[in-house]
Parts: sequence; structure tokens; C-alpha cells
Amino acid sequence: MKVYNTLTKKKEDFKEIKKGTVKFYCCGPTVYNFIHIGNARPICVCDVIRRFLEYKGFNVIYVQNFTDIDDKIIKKANEEKVDFWEVSKKYIGEYLKDASGLNIKKATHHPLATENIDGIINIILGLLEKGCAYKSSNGDVYFDVSRFKDYGKLSKQSVEDLEAGARVDINEEKRNPLDFALWKSSKENEPYWESPFSKGRPGWHIECSAMVYRYLGETIDIHFGGQDLIFPHHENEIAQSESFTGKPLSNYWMHNGYINVNNQKMSKSLNNFFTVRDVANKFGYEVIRYFMISSHYKNPLNYSEEILNQCKNSLDRLYSCRNNLDFVYKNSKLESTSEDKILEEKLLKHKKDFIDAMDDDFNTADALSSIFNLTKEINTLISSSNSISKKIVDVSRNIFDELCEILGIIYNRGKVTLEDKVKDLINKRQLARKNKDFKEADAIRDKLLALGIKLQDTKGGVKWSRINK
Repeated sequence: MKVYNTLTKKKEDFKEIKKGTVKFYCCGPTVYNFIHIGNARPICVCDVIRRFLEYKGFNVIYVQNFTDIDDKIIKKANEEKVDFWEVSKKYIGEYLKDASGLNIKKATHHPLATENIDGIINIILGLLEKGCAYKSSNGDVYFDVSRFKDYGKLSKQSVEDLEAGARVDINEEKRNPLDFALWKSSKENEPYWESPFSKGRPGWHIECSAMVYRYLGETIDIHFGGQDLIFPHHENEIAQSESFTGKPLSNYWMHNGYINVNNQKMSKSLNNFFTVRDVANKFGYEVIRYFMISSHYKNPLNYSEEILNQCKNSLDRLYSCRNNLDFVYKNSKLESTSEDKILEEKLLKHKKDFIDAMDDDFNTADALSSIFNLTKEINTLISSSNSISKKIVDVSRNIFDELCEILGIIYNRGKVTLEDKVKDLINKRQLARKNKDFKEADAIRDKLLALGIKLQDTKGGVKWSRINK
């Protein structure tokens, strides 16, 4: 299995630190609002990576944090005239609803920044002792970038280049414009914690270092986040963690590409900012998940309603194939045939192609192509359903389900049921056909089409599928 490492800018053979175990950290959301579609990409990609690693037999210890104290949270709390934790608690709950809708497996640990204040203070004390951090006159504590000789190794920029391009406010308390806050002294009407430095709260970057250290140890296997986190967030994590422990923070650094909206950067000012909840209300969560894994995770994605409709159509094809397998199995009269072995080898070839794609830096785009090639093979078999055996149908179902489970798709199959009204119409149409009232039967078919239900009359009975209205 090969993984692209942002740190080395090349694909590397994946080798875990502890045999059979993968320690995996993904930077989670700052919980002050509903997550937007950009937030959904790392969540979905990490879930697929985790599923595939578990499929390969690894015990994955997966940590995804919540930043539940931050300037944005405090601002939201002040606007709503509530405590900051009420804002955090509310939007953690909303995040979990969206994550469940997207079929995201629960993390091994979902730590909160506010649950790790003691660990944060401990690391800051260690950095001060090593001379890698300094206190300011107002009680802030900063990391001294000049004390970490490898600063810039993740973003592949020199300190001079970073300083030249830095967008930093003038701060007389800092020794260097790139120095960053480990601890912020509290301002009036802000929440705070007691510390040896001042009454205050942690900086953003130190939160993740403390949670990685507590839940996964000094060095982990995979650290994942959006491309926008490479600098400064992950660069700063590396600097403070490695200064504190003297060891590499992560062996593999992975980052997903940006999401654009109609070929423009997503921005509230451009009125093209979409929450996952809003998009799900229109298209459903599974369409969003499919969209997020439809391209290789490192590539940029372009969001548009046209593309989401294409994703919906692709999912409909997969659902139709899987439902047809159940239908054919129920109506097949052959337990096995002499051609079963040859047919099984064809199906297994598509499974191998899928695994090969995922082994190549989790290439979900090629993995999906393998599933559609499998679907095409299955549809060809189904078209000759008079000679297909139950055994091959069962093999087809098992392979199809196995691969879709890795990608976390086709998870609403058991939930797709006909409404009572539609069931009643189908039964009335069957009765009309039995009575040779074909005019009435055709009229009912038209009503069903208007409801988005397509019927197919077969020797084994009536098959139905949903279509886009």
C-alpha cells in the first residue's frame, strides 16, 4: 500500500509504527456553526481511509477533535448572549447529526480542547523550560519559531519566505512575526482557565498537539487535514510537538484538495457558501458523500448542482443493480451451473482492480470505476437471468456489498421503501391488468412515473425503481 506524504512530496510504502495498528488523527471542526461542504471533504475521505485500513486488517485508533473554544465561538456566544459552551455543545450536536447522515463511523476518541487544558499547560511549561517559548508582558505565551531549525519543512518554504508572505498583525509582544500564541491571556468578558502564565485560554495550534500526545502518543502514523491547514496550523503543530518530544509528530502527512463552487472559491461574500445541512435537504446526505469521494482526495473538487445531480444518477444506477440482484436471486431456479467458476473469476477481477486502486494512495475515483465495471458485468449476467444461478447472484451480492461498504455508500438500501400510496397504485394496476383494463393500467403507470417510480414487468413479477423527476 502506497501513501502520498506531503512532508516528502512523494508516494511512500505505508509502514505502521506498531505492527497491525494505525494511529490516525484528523483535524476536526471549530464548532460555532453548521459545517459547510468544505468541512465535509476531510471527514468523508478520512472515513474511507479508515474503513479500508480496517478492511486490510489494521486496528485503527482514530481521533478527530472538536475545537470548542475559539475567537469565533466567543463572538457567536456574545452575539447570542449565551455562554460559549452552549454554542459549542449545540454545534457539536449538529455536527454529529450531519456526520451520521454522511455515514461517518464514530471516532475512537472525539476529544474536546476544553477537556485537555491540563495537557496543554503541561506542554507549554515544557516548551518554556526548553527555551522554545517565551512569556509576554501581558500574560500571553508564544512559541519562538527561531528555536525550531526545521520550521517550514512541511510547507516547503524558508522562514525568510514565510516572513515575507506572512499576513500578521503588528504585535509588539512578539519577537518574530511568525511566532504564534500557545496561550492567550483573557480579555474582559472572555472565558478563561487558571494557569502559571495568566488567566486565559489555549491557542489553536497547541490544542491538536496536546490531543495527539494524550490519545495517540509522541509519534503517530497518519495526520490528516485540508490543504489549507498545511500552513500555518500543521507547520506549527510540528514545531511545538517535535520541540517538546524530540521525536517526529507523524510519519505520514496527508491533505485533501480544495472545493470550489461553480469554479470559484467558496466564500460568503460571493454568496456561494453552502452548509452540508442545506445541501442534504435538497440532495440527500449520500449524494454529498459520493461527491466527496468521486475524485482522488488530493485533487480539487468543483461543486455545482449539475455535478450533484450526476452523482445522484450514479448512485441510482448502483441501487438499481443491487435491487435487481435480490430480485433475480428470488426468482432464479438454478442453484449452480457449469459456468459458475468462469463467471466468478470475472467478478473477482473487478474486486482486485478495486483493491489495487485503494492500495495506490486511496484512489477512490478509480475504485468507483471498478465498482461500475462490476455493475456492468452484473447487469450483463442479469440480462441472461434465465441461465444465471443463485450461487453467482450471491457471489455478485457479496462482492458488491463488500466494496460499497469500504467506500461507505449504498447505505440507505434498507431504508428505501415504497410509500403506502405507491404500493396501493401498483396493486390497483396489477388488478386492472388482470381484468384486461389496459387503459386504467396505463393511467396508473403514468401516475407512478409522476411520483418518480418506474415499473418494469417481468416474468418474475413487477420490478420498480426510483427515477429523477
